[in-house]
Amino acid sequence: MDATTDARSFRWIYAKLVLTALFWGGTFIAGRVAADDVGPFSGAFLRFAVASVILVLVLAVRERESLRVPLGELPRLILLGLFGTVLYNVFFFKGLQTVSAGRASIIVALNPALIALCSAIFLRERMTGSRVLGVVLSLSGAMTVISRGDFLTLLGGGVAAGDLCVLGCVGSWVAFTMIGRKTMDRLTPLAMVTWSAVVGTAGLAVMAFREGLATHVGHYPVEVWLGTAYLAVFGTVLGFVWFYQGVKALGPTRAGVFINFVPASSVFLGILLLGEKPTSSLVGGLLLVTAGVYLSNRRGHVPTQAG
Repeated sequence: MDATTDARSFRWIYAKLVLTALFWGGTFIAGRVAADDVGPFSGAFLRFAVASVILVLVLAVRERESLRVPLGELPRLILLGLFGTVLYNVFFFKGLQTVSAGRASIIVALNPALIALCSAIFLRERMTGSRVLGVVLSLSGAMTVISRGDFLTLLGGGVAAGDLCVLGCVGSWVAFTMIGRKTMDRLTPLAMVTWSAVVGTAGLAVMAFREGLATHVGHYPVEVWLGTAYLAVFGTVLGFVWFYQGVKALGPTRAGVFINFVPASSVFLGILLLGEKPTSSLVGGLLLVTAGVYLSNRRGHVPTQAG
């Protein structure tokens, strides 16, 4: 590959990561709409059942050899399915039952800073002073949003259950990213996302039907199906595959910086489509998180290169 082709490839990776962030901003809107009528297990199952079918078909066409999974990768794929499919999405739908789309997206924007921190701990990326400051600012921004600007409420245990669920999304995604980075030493991004989605969907199926999916599925309004289609195609198939192509090419820290676009797009869409009202704590938290993400991932830091 010559230098010109290499530069074009990286520009295409960057473009995919920007689009992924915009798609993920929209998932909070789609999820907020669907969460009014669908239980958390049912919503997560529907999203990934649709996504899994599409992913397997794409894998069969583009990477037929990846239809056979090395047995040694099964434990990691089970963990990926647990964190990235089951836990993340149950927390996602449960949290969005009570938390606004914009608010949830800013809490989830903790991801890049925590990915940078975990990359330093587990992948031995260099942790500089500005990166430490970035993590602190991101945490401060998230706490500003969660406490609505009154930090004393945190000391008194005044954190809503919905906010805790959204924080569960953060922990799940960080684990998914770290495990996925190692899994791509053996599997392509498409294969990894496909089989982790299939494994996770199987686990969600049991819980979704116990939640009453079979009884309620015929009564969901059209908004639920439109939201599910968006979550499956844009939020999962394109979003997950493109994000992990970025992780493989750039490393988890540099790819994670593009999540910075998610809260801004989600807040804007929440105001535009759902009539959500911006508050001073929401705006202040967004600015702190944005500054923290920038410092955590600014140029000059040494990324983890794909093996």
